[in-house]
Amino acid sequence: MEMLAQLRRLAPWLSATLAAALATAALSWMGFGARTAGMVFLTLVVWMATQSGIVVSLYSAVVCAISFDFFFLTPVHTFTLAGPQEWVSISTFLAASAVSSRVAERARRQAQKAEQRREDVERLYTLGQEMMLYDDADKLMSELPRILERIFSLEGVALYVHEPEQYFVSNGALPESLRASLGALSHTLAAPEMVPGEVAAMPLMLGLRNVGALGWRPAALSREVATAVCAQVGIALARALAIEAAARLEAQREGERLRTALIDSLTHELRTPLTSIRAAATTLLESGPGLDEATRTDLAQIVDEESARLDALIGEAVEMAEIDAKVVKAQATLQHPRTLLQNAAEKSKSALAHHRVVIAAEEPDTPALFDEHLLGRVFRHLLENAARYAPRGSRIVLRSRRAAGYLEFLVEDNGPGMDAAELPLIFEKFYRGRNSAGKGKGTGMGLAIARAIMEAHGGGIDVTSAPGRGTSFRFWVPLIEKAEQ
Repeated sequence: MEMLAQLRRLAPWLSATLAAALATAALSWMGFGARTAGMVFLTLVVWMATQSGIVVSLYSAVVCAISFDFFFLTPVHTFTLAGPQEWVSISTFLAASAVSSRVAERARRQAQKAEQRREDVERLYTLGQEMMLYDDADKLMSELPRILERIFSLEGVALYVHEPEQYFVSNGALPESLRASLGALSHTLAAPEMVPGEVAAMPLMLGLRNVGALGWRPAALSREVATAVCAQVGIALARALAIEAAARLEAQREGERLRTALIDSLTHELRTPLTSIRAAATTLLESGPGLDEATRTDLAQIVDEESARLDALIGEAVEMAEIDAKVVKAQATLQHPRTLLQNAAEKSKSALAHHRVVIAAEEPDTPALFDEHLLGRVFRHLLENAARYAPRGSRIVLRSRRAAGYLEFLVEDNGPGMDAAELPLIFEKFYRGRNSAGKGKGTGMGLAIARAIMEAHGGGIDVTSAPGRGTSFRFWVPLIEKAEQ
């Protein structure tokens, strides 16, 4: 490897010598004179300047001048010059070679700088595009050192942000000395600190406000590129933090709106059964023995039905509060899917009294891991919904099946169905379908509760429906047929 590296370093010099020798041999063999030879040698010197730099081109000029003198200026085959004309020729050749080498070298350096600027612009553009993909400030800060290391081919990058105070590195641990330097630099408006060949550091500025500091190794970035990188990083961090703050504010507003809607809905829904209960109770108390048995039975039934409705409303409110507080946790145990279907139908027997219930569990009915209590709550909401909308005497089917690593459950009815425009809204809180009028009372929370329960269980829920063709709710959990040993 060392010999190969040494040969690579010597290659330009060997190429200059070999090119001069070949040119001399060709010109001598073809019998060209001094004028043609001078032009060919000058062209060769300029070409070497464009390829290998001014030092190699000057070496090439000396070699070509020696060949020019020895083989083409009289007297030939000697290093003696015959007269002033020969001295002028060799002097002009050397001067022209030096000037041409200088001009070619300057053009070569300008081309290299232009290429370097183009590459820097492309890297800065790539950096900006990749940072735009992150709206989460924490994710952006943790990934940013690795992004910079990859795009700019660095050995290591460290990022310090002082609101909140955090350090992020692309690889390995952050040395205490660099940690202290970044912390100190982030609280000043100082110029960039550069240690050639080792580490460079620069504050991250957003206008006149210092938001942190950035360090990288080796200090290979130019001051202009480093300034542009730090400016882009500062803007990206400020943007991500602003988006995060706006999202938190919007979430607070949404939460407040939902709480207000929930209170308004519950206030209205709770007053209705309470009014009915109070009216029935007042009639029973004031009328006393004067009421006939049929009227007394009707009033007692009103009290019973409205009390049950009041209990259901309170239960849904409690469920929604548990979900919003994120206290719903799945406790999976080995259960038979058919048993879950049978228990769900049994617990909703009163709601399904006027429908034909069909249980279709896929065979073999192998036990699987799921939370029977949570899925039972989902079934309760879906079965009450199906019983409310499906015509009396119609069939409601409960299915279980295994598909693509999931255990799926379905509730199918022959109700009026829903328009495609309603399907994206059906699981939203307080949303009630267009066909809900005259189909019983409800708060519009049942399906929202079912979706939240399935998300807590690691699964999901969806619906397919078409007007006049009924509705099919499908929900699923990851299929684990036996507990891990």
